[in-house]
Amino acid sequence: MKRRDFLSGMAITSASLAAGQTPAPQKMDSPYKMIPNTGKPKNIIICAANGFNYIDAGFEKLRSGADTLDAAITVVSGPENDPNDDSVGLGGLPNEEGVVELDSCCMHGPTRRAGSVGGVRDIKNVASVAKAVMEHTGHVMLVGEGATRFAVAMGFPKENLLTEHSRKIWMLWKETHSNQDWWGPGVSDPNWKPPAAMSELLEDQPLHIRKMYVIAADLGIAESQRMDAIQKVLNPPTGTINCSALNEKGEMSSVTTTSGLAWKLPGRCGDSPIIGAGCYCDQDIGAAGATGNGEENIRVAGAHTIVENMRHGMSPEDAGMDALKRIARNFNNDMTRLSYLNMFYYVLRKDGAYAGVSLWSGKGDHPRRYAVHDGTKRYETAKYLFEGQAKDWPPMPQVPK
Repeated sequence: MKRRDFLSGMAITSASLAAGQTPAPQKMDSPYKMIPNTGKPKNIIICAANGFNYIDAGFEKLRSGADTLDAAITVVSGPENDPNDDSVGLGGLPNEEGVVELDSCCMHGPTRRAGSVGGVRDIKNVASVAKAVMEHTGHVMLVGEGATRFAVAMGFPKENLLTEHSRKIWMLWKETHSNQDWWGPGVSDPNWKPPAAMSELLEDQPLHIRKMYVIAADLGIAESQRMDAIQKVLNPPTGTINCSALNEKGEMSSVTTTSGLAWKLPGRCGDSPIIGAGCYCDQDIGAAGATGNGEENIRVAGAHTIVENMRHGMSPEDAGMDALKRIARNFNNDMTRLSYLNMFYYVLRKDGAYAGVSLWSGKGDHPRRYAVHDGTKRYETAKYLFEGQAKDWPPMPQVPK
């Protein structure tokens, strides 16, 4: 816009205000290269792999004409309600005090609104709570006790989110990573019993793994689940779920929800409740979301960066790979440090083009993948920045033969 045209417009606006009239919206041309119209949009949903079992229900809503945000929330509500998914909602692994705290954010493309909640306790469907913040308040984000009280006021039921399975894994962490080892009954307690016998299958394991295995047995963790519990104690999962939806009218929405990093400090929020990091949606361009190391994603505002990259003309894949390269640059491309990070971006453009990109490729027989539904439900393998799999820290114990 030329300076003369800008000043003329300001003069018209000032005159209208003085006369008590509402000025007409001013059309502003975008300075960016806009995405060309490649044809009629289509119904499509893209989400993290843990949404695969629920993507059918979301797509059916999309096909029947439901709002794109409702369709996306239908998908992520599946893991939120699943007590066996210990990185989202009910049964999520707790903070260091044994309390499950949930985070979520959403963006509604058609109305260009957003909602977010962080550190929510006792409410499992926080993606819907984030939507309620968007629809029923003048705010974008509510956190902690205030967010929980708002959810109750909106009719969401309170419940204990710590399942018995998650509680036992937390106790295993507590007993093996506390500063003292006085958890559990002492020898004078009537309920005391000798430690479980050491399995011969663990003789080649490091001493600390064998000790954890015995404690896991004493806590009542099933034998088939003990090594999995040890893995989660040593290498806290960062799993989350992001989902973006596009319909035939070209409307888009995106949502991300999580229970966050296991054993985190109470009150810690990662990227999932952060608009522009955990997810971002621009009706004119596309949507993006993330799972992985939240702190690293916040530092590059990953979802927003990807959408802006697409605004400048990048493909979904190139836009996502650029965000991954920014994370690597923050560590000066130090592969020793990067080998302990995970990051996955899910990218959907307004014309239906999409991509999933990962910092690491994953194992040869278990590549990093994501879920897509455009009339056919399927997994797709992610593009990646580095070959291989991120390392566990401390080193992952081997499963007994």
